[in-house]
Amino acid sequence: MMAGLRGAITIGGIAASIKLMKLWYVKEQRNLQLQKENAEAQLQLLKAQVHPHFLFNTLNNIYSHTQNTAPVASQLVMGLSDMLRFMLYECNHSQVPLSKELKMIRDYISLEQIRYDDHLDVHIDLPGNTDNLAIAPLLLLPLVENCFKHGTSHMIEQPWLSLHVTLEKDRMNVKLMNGKTNEVINNKYKGIGIVNVRKRLDLLYPGKHELTITDEEEVFIVNLWLQLEKLPLTKKETGSFKLAYHG
Repeated sequence: MMAGLRGAITIGGIAASIKLMKLWYVKEQRNLQLQKENAEAQLQLLKAQVHPHFLFNTLNNIYSHTQNTAPVASQLVMGLSDMLRFMLYECNHSQVPLSKELKMIRDYISLEQIRYDDHLDVHIDLPGNTDNLAIAPLLLLPLVENCFKHGTSHMIEQPWLSLHVTLEKDRMNVKLMNGKTNEVINNKYKGIGIVNVRKRLDLLYPGKHELTITDEEEVFIVNLWLQLEKLPLTKKETGSFKLAYHG
């Protein structure tokens, strides 16, 4: 009789433990879901503070008002609008078409040329056919920004920048150089942008990249090779040769 009682207590204890574990699991899942919904709500709130449609309508209005009276300002507004549109609508995906990423880089350099009043000597060589290759969004921009922030902006005479991008099948080679003055030699270009690029490369392209940075007396050199992937084609788009990418 005592043995039966002990068995019943043991079974009851096990059943109670299982029930408590289930309740704890359900409660934990609910807390995680609430945290996720709260984070999404905060993100939506931030996005709603400046609605993209309002932003782009405002930029378009400024563009139309300055097109005749201030053509340089008009060109700056249009370039900025294109960059913001890419950042807001394209960069939500884990990968973007390489062609769009390179176009955004070219647009950014063009805006800087206007800011330098055409005194900036720029040489850009980009591939004409990117063969529907994909890249993590905004991966190259910090490298180019770094050239202007720590290099050409400190040069009073003859600031220059050179960007050379080539493709060998799915391998992209980037060589970026800019002039610099002796005054910024000790800077070592250790900005947060370069640190973030290295972290993203390690996370997104483990064993599929190499980034080397050389800080010489009058020139700063960035060499990067990156193994890329191709964008998947949907069945509908395969026949019409239209590209589609999925984040």
